[in-house]
Amino acid sequence: MHQPVAILAHGMGRTPFSMALLAYRLRRQGFRTAVFGYSVTVEKFPSCLARLQRFIQSRCAGQPYIVVGHSLGAVLLRCVLPKLSQLPVACFFLASPAQVCGFARLLAPSVPYRLVAGEMGQLLADETFMQSVPIPRCPTWIYAGTGGPTSRFYPLGDEPNDGILKVSETRLPGVPVVLVPAMHTFMMNSRRVVQHLLQHAHAAVAATLHPVASPSAPVAYTDYKSN
Repeated sequence: MHQPVAILAHGMGRTPFSMALLAYRLRRQGFRTAVFGYSVTVEKFPSCLARLQRFIQSRCAGQPYIVVGHSLGAVLLRCVLPKLSQLPVACFFLASPAQVCGFARLLAPSVPYRLVAGEMGQLLADETFMQSVPIPRCPTWIYAGTGGPTSRFYPLGDEPNDGILKVSETRLPGVPVVLVPAMHTFMMNSRRVVQHLLQHAHAAVAATLHPVASPSAPVAYTDYKSN
């Protein structure tokens, strides 16, 4: 039997190394991993998306695979899915914006941010673009952090957040949200995230190999607190 594949995409301003621990944990559980790297500073969105499409297709043709995206990496994965001839068996989005978030709106006018974040960073502050990003047509889970500070003096206010994103800014219609006490930058290293992800990834792969047992995709929004 072919080894299932896990495609990983890191967040803005990070490198593939940021996903190394998660990739290692997935490999220990039977997945073959491939981490997609990109640079928001020098790369344009269309070329990055085309490269991501080729990256996935060259590694997953005819094999069950999952995708795991952190922050902007999850947005890129959502954008590329409709272009793929074979969908993943499951998607896992870690600390990913589902709408224009407060921090993106705050930083977008800044010249240093524009220089460092480039075109892709600006898209995160574009309401029209964020509303156009497709929702996956396969089982999907969102992981939202609650480890950030809450205070009326903090830019995110009193709402649960991961230090960058409010929980409410991660929600997609019909997609379950798993709440974890983690910060945005290191969400992918959370053992609770990995345990939950692996449970559903293995089930999704098994359902592909044995379609009779296939679970239906999530159809209602729910908050799950990890154990």
